[in-house]
Amino acid sequence: MSATAVTTAGVAPGRGQGGSHPLGEALMRARGLEMSFGQTRALRGIDLDILAGEVLAVTGPSGSGKSTLLHVMAGVLVPDAGSVGYHGGNVSQDIAALDEAARSRLRLSEFGFIFQFGQLLPDLSALDNVTIPLLLASTPRKKALAQARETLGELGLSEHLDKRPGQLSGGQAQRAAVARALVTSPRILFADEPTGSLDSLAAERTMEVLLGSVRSRGAGLVIITHDARVAAYADREVTVRDGRIGPGAMQTGSGPSKPRHAATGSPS
Repeated sequence: MSATAVTTAGVAPGRGQGGSHPLGEALMRARGLEMSFGQTRALRGIDLDILAGEVLAVTGPSGSGKSTLLHVMAGVLVPDAGSVGYHGGNVSQDIAALDEAARSRLRLSEFGFIFQFGQLLPDLSALDNVTIPLLLASTPRKKALAQARETLGELGLSEHLDKRPGQLSGGQAQRAAVARALVTSPRILFADEPTGSLDSLAAERTMEVLLGSVRSRGAGLVIITHDARVAAYADREVTVRDGRIGPGAMQTGSGPSKPRHAATGSPS
């Protein structure tokens, strides 16, 4: 295996809880990804798989290329070279070869996104924010509102449906962003620093809600983070440095519902 190739093959199991629910087949296979911005090489030949039902943490210092990697795999950016094969449901195609309209349709139907600051629309209620992806997918409004209410309820926000983002706490707003990402039942959820703007308690609660929701749906989750406590929730962790995936990938069985340091008794 090359220095930049990281799949589940050859990765030793770690100390995660569980193990009775093996990870699924590869939903996505990125191969040979290259991406430059001017003279800066953001990605340098990265290979990476995302498995069905897997929680994958992508860590690394600021400027290492991890957010660029997420945007390329999610079809937001087109790489200069390489392929991103997506194999979900009846869909099997190279995302990097699609035009913008086709990538947009794929993102709407197959992927969900969570950002560091939520990016909820400030003038809309939590309910309306969560309804938007369904309306964009041509779901009838009555059905969309019912699905949005149900998803917000699952995340403990039933009493906050009519509140605008500015009326919610940081943790509540981020859970609303999680609901918006999950409401279309995506096959893969991409989260870029999903707890970066939260205090430690709100971050822990948000991660527990996020993982519980993702695992109950059998979706894949890719978390971009620089926080070791967030990475500790993952089934597998890879580190990006200087546009390459470094050695030392770690797999933890089926992945804990709480961080690995909680299971081992290490300090938080």
